[in-house]
Amino acid sequence: MAAENMSFSVPPDLQKYLADLDAFIDAKIKPLQNKDDNNRFFDHRREHARTDWDNGGLPRREWEELLLESKRLADEAGFFRLSLPKQYGGQNSADGRGSNLWMAVIREHLASKGLGLFNDLQNEHSMVGNFPDVVMLMNYGNEQQKEELIQGRLKGKVRITFGLTEPGHGSDATHMETHGRPEKRNGVDGWLLNGAKRWQTGMHHATHCFIFARTQGKDGQAKGISCFIVPSDSPGLKAESYEWTLNMPTDHATVSIKNVWVPSTAVLGPIHNGLGVAQAFVHENRIRQAASSLGAAVFCVRESVEYANRRAPFGTPLSHNQAIQFPLVELHTQCEMLRQLIRKTALEMDSMPHVEVEKKIGDKVSMCNYWANRLCCEAADRAIQVHGGNGYSRHFPFEHIWRHHRRYRITEGSEEIQMRKVAAYLFGFGGRKSLTDATSKL
Repeated sequence: MAAENMSFSVPPDLQKYLADLDAFIDAKIKPLQNKDDNNRFFDHRREHARTDWDNGGLPRREWEELLLESKRLADEAGFFRLSLPKQYGGQNSADGRGSNLWMAVIREHLASKGLGLFNDLQNEHSMVGNFPDVVMLMNYGNEQQKEELIQGRLKGKVRITFGLTEPGHGSDATHMETHGRPEKRNGVDGWLLNGAKRWQTGMHHATHCFIFARTQGKDGQAKGISCFIVPSDSPGLKAESYEWTLNMPTDHATVSIKNVWVPSTAVLGPIHNGLGVAQAFVHENRIRQAASSLGAAVFCVRESVEYANRRAPFGTPLSHNQAIQFPLVELHTQCEMLRQLIRKTALEMDSMPHVEVEKKIGDKVSMCNYWANRLCCEAADRAIQVHGGNGYSRHFPFEHIWRHHRRYRITEGSEEIQMRKVAAYLFGFGGRKSLTDATSKL
């Protein structure tokens, strides 16, 4: 899509959707959050209230039940499945509803409202859902897999966790040590899997795992890795531990895979081409995550400005000091610029087939993501500083925002990995045209 045809204003139908979403949150979700003592999950008690310290640091049952209830209300009201195709109860359509642009605007809007049951970023919870596992199945699943897993997922009967990272391998996924070899059992062709995975999010309640294993080729080769759908109760598949993290509770498991056998029908997508399956949702996830980080940064800046105007040590508002003004001015400026890049990139993503995104604008997606995550951490840190002792306390949300979003500078591809991708476009590595080649034709 040509740049001259782009508009960065929020279209009227999306403005109405945001207003309807806010009205739903006010009418249904805020009362649920304030019911009984549910607000303990969001006020200064939040980390303790959410964490079952005596059960490996896993989420408390009451916390997860509250999240499920809010999702049920959002689904009932028609918000939760927005980004899915209509065949799965969603609203994604040619007129833009549920598009990457819509999702980017919505995710920024919700995150900019601060902490609340309507959108808790610690565990990707939102009234407008994100469905990376469904995207993978839609693109690569056969009809039986789609029927069983997508429909089961949307009914709350199926929960899928993602097993790519390993104890010894993270960004270097092509060197994974988990292997699969063909093995027939009782006349049925299948695969025997051995290895280990780490940071397998949601393993404590998963019904199925997407396990990636090398099935062909040598270390370092992208081809030769396959994705397997493994029931979580399979013999030999075990959550050995749950890793305690900067932001608790944890649901990040280290999983051992010892002689786990699955039939050949458990393969998701083409055999030996599993990394393509893993990449199926990465661009949508990164642009939406970038928008969420931007929204959280906007919240931190806005709250800091209001506090600086209100707080008056020695009889003069903090906002009269340039030492307070200038850092917030810089953050505000970066938020404004980043918003335009995110929306431009999301709009361009919507203008091309899914498979073309990586080839044409993968660098822009990475720019949005790594910069937004870094910006959010800087904004939260500045908010803590502006608020002084209050900011350092858990009675304000900034320490929680910093601890959560610090994670995103590592997950979804670390910022160094994403900067390397931008460099590949910039300098012309990997067969790409360099920036000088591209601009010479302008």
